[in-house]
Amino acid sequence: MGADVGEDGNDGRRSAETEPRPAAVPTAVDGEFLALERELTIFLRRARANSGEMAREVHPDLEPAAYGLLVRLEECGAQRATELAGYIGVGKATMSRQLRALEELGFVDREPDPADGRAWLVSLTEHGREHFGRVRDARRMRYVRQLDGWDRREVAELARLLHQLNAGAE
Repeated sequence: MGADVGEDGNDGRRSAETEPRPAAVPTAVDGEFLALERELTIFLRRARANSGEMAREVHPDLEPAAYGLLVRLEECGAQRATELAGYIGVGKATMSRQLRALEELGFVDREPDPADGRAWLVSLTEHGREHFGRVRDARRMRYVRQLDGWDRREVAELARLLHQLNAGAE
């Protein structure tokens, strides 16, 4: 009589391919990444709340996500909506809705793109620049107060590392 053959096609013994693998044992690196995840979670939760607060300071009807658009327009000047959507990481419909709201509040204008008459460039209005600038200056002063005990090199290193993290996420 031959040996009984199991459903897995062998004689009931498990092969290396069918053997359940043990759960990964945490290593020192895993602990570092868990700590990173925990700190980033806290940081991002606070950043979202802070962006909402900053947006409301610019205008009570401004969505928190729109604050990032104002930052980008202030730093880089006029841009196409598709460029803004790509940078922020949202779809065209979301970007159109946010830009429409900013336009209705008088914070941005659209003008034809001289390089392509079918496209539009979005830029801050003077009104938008004034409101946004006041809030951004106040935000920067909060950072200065919050990091008052830090050495300037530590602040620069934090900025460098955050830039590196952001560049890797693009």
